Amino acid sequence: MLDSQLLRNDLENVAEKLAPRGFSLDVGRLQDLERKRKTLQTEQQELQAQRNKSAKEVGRLKASGEDAQHLIDETAGIGTRLVTVDEALSGVQAELDGLLKSIPNIPHESVPSGSSEDDNIEIRRWGEPRELGFDPLDHVSIGAGLKMMDFDVAAKITGSRFVVMSDALARLHRALIQFMLDVHILENGYRETYVPYLVNSDSLFGTGQLPKFADDQFMTATEPPYYLIPTAEVPVTNLYAETVIDGHELPIKRVCHTPCFRSEAGSYGKDTRGMIRQHQFEKVELVQIVEPERSWSALEELTANAEGILQRLDLPYRVVTLCGGDLGFSAAKTYDLEVWLPAQNKYREISSCSNFEAFQARRMQARYKKTSSDKPQLVHTLNGSGLAVGRTLVAVMENYQDENGSFSIPSALRPYMGGLTSIKP
Repeated sequence: MLDSQLLRNDLENVAEKLAPRGFSLDVGRLQDLERKRKTLQTEQQELQAQRNKSAKEVGRLKASGEDAQHLIDETAGIGTRLVTVDEALSGVQAELDGLLKSIPNIPHESVPSGSSEDDNIEIRRWGEPRELGFDPLDHVSIGAGLKMMDFDVAAKITGSRFVVMSDALARLHRALIQFMLDVHILENGYRETYVPYLVNSDSLFGTGQLPKFADDQFMTATEPPYYLIPTAEVPVTNLYAETVIDGHELPIKRVCHTPCFRSEAGSYGKDTRGMIRQHQFEKVELVQIVEPERSWSALEELTANAEGILQRLDLPYRVVTLCGGDLGFSAAKTYDLEVWLPAQNKYREISSCSNFEAFQARRMQARYKKTSSDKPQLVHTLNGSGLAVGRTLVAVMENYQDENGSFSIPSALRPYMGGLTSIKP
């Protein structure tokens, strides 16, 4: 959430800064609700003071044996009006809170303007797409030819947008996870973390998935409901919800492998073939919790950590800065890593690395103290995929394919595959 004081004191400027996201802040409605809140709150305080004063006077009169009935009647009238004011104030506050929770983060000044992904800005490339010398197959055709990837049987046992993998391909998928974890833990200094795959609504609210993206979540029928995690960002970042962290513990760097579950609401007809957009997929997620003055250098570090995986796998990719219109709800700035897919003849997203500044921390009340005598301050939170495992598998299959339907295993993964150098039909 944005700072409520900022919204109260500089609303017009906030609206101007949110405009590049394509978000139209209802300034008039917010100002009207804020006026009503102040008026009702002032009346509430005055009525409470009057009631307390009258009650004390009633007590004094009774103690002295005097008639207090007129003050008793007056106090009752005050109480009746106070109930009405309390209800009205609660209604205004609820509407105001709902509006505040729907406001996205303010884009950082370096975020380019634009309305869609077409306006994102490429900032660098790494590697050159291979000249295969033949028409490339996509990963679905390669997997089917290997008899190791089956979407039809997954649809039979579950539904669309799921996959069953077998044999060496399933092992390679697992090898990618272990490889990513090893690099991030042993070389990049992240702390391995295991978390629940179900979370409560408070956790999803804390990182910004609720209430805006409720339709994207898979939810249990229990009361209260639990939600299957859309990304490890949710449980890992919420480890620090309602917590005051010792400043000496910062920066905090955690890495977590989990399955992720998304209903993909609103994506009907998009990437229906293969593993690019599924309801269940695996990710290795990077999360950092840092002091505010360090968050922008931390974003560059986290992005470089994710890039390092692609470089070790020798997969060509590019880095783009998302424009305001393509920015996620909670993010102040995001870099997308896009890997080259020969069968599509284009770069596709494989990781998003974002700085949320204090937006998530304010929703979660995640704070830190530099010293024991300091006032708690909000931390800054960051995360990024390091990487999306299924899309990395797709990129390996397509970039390392041979004309006969087999594909080579990148050298960095061979120790995890028992020395196997290729996967053949």
